[in-house]
Formats: sequence, structure tokens, C-alpha cells
Amino acid sequence: MHDHHGRRENAYPGYDVLSKRSGPSWNEPTRRAITRRLAVDNAPHFFSEAEFDTVAAIAARIVPQPPGRSPIPVAALVDHELDRDSSDGYRIAGMPRQREAWRLGLGALDAESEAAYRGPFRTLAEGLQNHLLLRMQRGELNAPEWGSMRPKDFFVKRMARDIVLAYYSHPAAWSEIGWGGPASPRGYVRLGFDERDPWEAAEAHGGDDQQVRRINRHVR
Repeated sequence: MHDHHGRRENAYPGYDVLSKRSGPSWNEPTRRAITRRLAVDNAPHFFSEAEFDTVAAIAARIVPQPPGRSPIPVAALVDHELDRDSSDGYRIAGMPRQREAWRLGLGALDAESEAAYRGPFRTLAEGLQNHLLLRMQRGELNAPEWGSMRPKDFFVKRMARDIVLAYYSHPAAWSEIGWGGPASPRGYVRLGFDERDPWEAAEAHGGDDQQVRRINRHVR
């Protein structure tokens, strides 16, 4: 089954990566890291309230979330990294430092939104938000608020990258894609095509959901 965003729903039925939390698949440093990640509160610390809501609106367009589970707090995870000033250690020519790039980019996006639709980005209908983001990705935006930062670079090298990394840093996303988390201490042994270690999730293939669900409930 696929949802309306083109992703198959429940490809790993019965699988919850957090069932590994106290098992032999994760070591203590992994448990501590995941506990800290799950403790990130869904509130701004680096962003303003308006910026935080804008990041949440952008994330909803870039990584739409499946129904049936609590949403991953993508904006909060991005905010947390910026609040810590955790950077890549490099940046392309013309791109400001990470924090400055985000503030500049969000301000410029709102300026584009106000000019085109007389409202900030976070208040627009989803279709209009998609249209603005697509124009940013194509490098078609040109408001003076962008300064020397190219909109396409901000989309590809900063905004979309940070949002996707935030989403897939969360255990709920790991369960969605059947990933078991860091390969420590067990590692992954069966590396051939379509081979699965007993501590990895099984993927459903047309009609075998119940069998796969039974397997995945015992994955540790």
C-alpha cells in the first residue's frame, strides 16, 4: 500500500526499533544518545516562535509523515542542532554559517511569500507552499532579502538537507524504513542482496503482513 505521497505505508508491520532499547543490539552509548534525542522538547530555543512554525511548515512539505503514529518533531530537532551550534565543519562559497544561513533563508522565504501571496509562508495553503519551495529549489526566487546567498544553495545544501537528516535521526523513522539503528555491538553479518540478520526487521511483500508482523514482534 502507498500513501498519497507515494510512500508505502507499514512496510515493516509489527516492528518498533525501540524494542531494541534494552536488548543486545544496542550498547550503552547508543541508548544514551537515543534517550537524549527522544527528550528534545517540541519548542523553539534557537528559532523565534514564527521561525519555528515556518520550519515545521517546510518540514511538512519535504518529509510528510505517515498516519498512525506520533509525528517526529522535525522542527524541534533542527532547532536543537542550531541551538547547540552543531555544524558540518564546512560550507560552500557564498553560504553563510549555519545559523546565519537559516535566519537569512527563513526571512527571505517569508519576504517572497508576502510579495507573492500577501502572507508569511507558514500561513499559506499547502499548494502555494509547494510552489514556493519548488521555485526555491530551481533557483527562481530573487528577493533582495536573500543577499549573497543563492536560494537554490540554501534549499539543497542547508534547508532540505538539515530537515531530512533531522527526520531520519529519529527512531520513529528508523521503524518506518526497517532500520535497526547503529550497528553496535552486534553489527550486520548477512550483507548479500535480500538477506536479513535475525535482529533486522522483515519487510512485507503483498499479502504476508501477518507473518511478517509475527517476525518483527520478536526482533531484538
